[in-house]
Amino acid sequence: MTTFPPDLLPAPPRAAPRVPVKLPVELPVAADRHAPLPLTGQIAAQLREALAAGRLAAGERLPSTRALAAALGVSRTVVTAAYTQLFAEGWLEGRHGSGTYVAPGAAGPRPPATARAIPPGAAWVQPDGTAAVSLRPGIPWQAGIDPAAWRRAWRHAGTEPVPAEPDPRGRAALREALTGYLRRSRGVSAAADQILVTRGVSAGLRLVASALLQPGDRVGVEEPGYQAARAVFSSRGAQLVPCRVDGDGLVVEELPGDLRLVYTTPAHQYPLGGRLPVPRRQALAAWARATGALIVEDDYDGEFRYDVAPLPTLFGLDPDVVIYLGTTSKTLTPALGAGWLVARRDLLPVLTTAAADLGERVSGPVQLAVTELLASGELERHVRRMRHEYARRRAVMVTVLGGGLTGDTAGMHMVLELPPGTATAVAAAALERGVEVATLDRYFAGPPTREGLVLGYGAADLAAVSRGCQVIAGILAGLPGARGAGAPC
Repeated sequence: MTTFPPDLLPAPPRAAPRVPVKLPVELPVAADRHAPLPLTGQIAAQLREALAAGRLAAGERLPSTRALAAALGVSRTVVTAAYTQLFAEGWLEGRHGSGTYVAPGAAGPRPPATARAIPPGAAWVQPDGTAAVSLRPGIPWQAGIDPAAWRRAWRHAGTEPVPAEPDPRGRAALREALTGYLRRSRGVSAAADQILVTRGVSAGLRLVASALLQPGDRVGVEEPGYQAARAVFSSRGAQLVPCRVDGDGLVVEELPGDLRLVYTTPAHQYPLGGRLPVPRRQALAAWARATGALIVEDDYDGEFRYDVAPLPTLFGLDPDVVIYLGTTSKTLTPALGAGWLVARRDLLPVLTTAAADLGERVSGPVQLAVTELLASGELERHVRRMRHEYARRRAVMVTVLGGGLTGDTAGMHMVLELPPGTATAVAAAALERGVEVATLDRYFAGPPTREGLVLGYGAADLAAVSRGCQVIAGILAGLPGARGAGAPC
């Protein structure tokens, strides 16, 4: 990671090849010593706005820190700090001995905002294609998929014969490839005969509910939590038991002892974003053993984490009491419709029977394409690229919105906590300015105990994330008693 602009670093000792010199652009920047914002913040904000508006294009060379400092009449340290901030946010890139440049994909024209009416009291802004910026959660950056690798995977799928009787567990080659991928990426050690190929997390939940639950069984679900999980268990006739979560995730010590199973998202609690600490993971596994309950671990976006070391999966801690669910919906695209379920061996036959009874089968070509992406290493390369890309967008969101954000260490979304009674109005005002967001109250089964916005940074590029967050920051600054975008609460 580049820490300082490259014009502060020595050039490499070997001679660089001769290339045409690209002259720096004239920057639309001024420094006002009488403004309340510090000089470094002024310069960074003006450059960020110029990048977001497309006044600076990808690949353009910026003046050196020395030259810009002289032009503005400020110290070089001030300009260096501003450049460094934009480096950290992903707007700029450096080339040794050459200069500082606008990073690819970091600049773009500002799309026009489109207003739309919103019903009074609406908690969720539904997309209709009119918004300029989508900050809705749960959507990956599908444009980041390597087209060549994608085409190779589907060409490979077309070369394989169609089996006369598909294996209801999924193709053996795919399950074998998943054993290596899950071991390397998530520390899940399982054999191919412990894996069932599914159409994603929701499909895996349907299999668990059909195979292992009876009407009236008590099922613990996180509160707030994933609405689709509640719907699946309710459709089976289960009695839902809301289980409180805090900033770290599920509060294990409050779990009742009469649950048949508990559903949890420990890698990045949905939606609050907490990462369940190891002591709580151990306590949860011990609780399951003591009560005879099962844990359903939804690892929907566990591949994406930032500035933190990976934590062991619950399945890795105690595979006898955990059913592990994963998906390609967040790493690649929901359109693929492929995921996996991992469980102890004695549960696989009943789960496989449920899959056959429900017709929950992933198409052969999809399985072959995913197998090729795994076997070639393309899926893991894609995850690494997206981890870097999402980290840039996350940094921009943190920089623009600052305090009040939670869940920033993993995943593709964060929560911006807001004062009581303001989230719906803020969401409506954002939509009027072309920015789609979700409100937190939607994820509560009972009365909401917290208020805020759930902001995703997977669906929009870096410049759009910055624009959307600036819109939200402006709205928050206009709230009664506001203390600035960095401290909305």
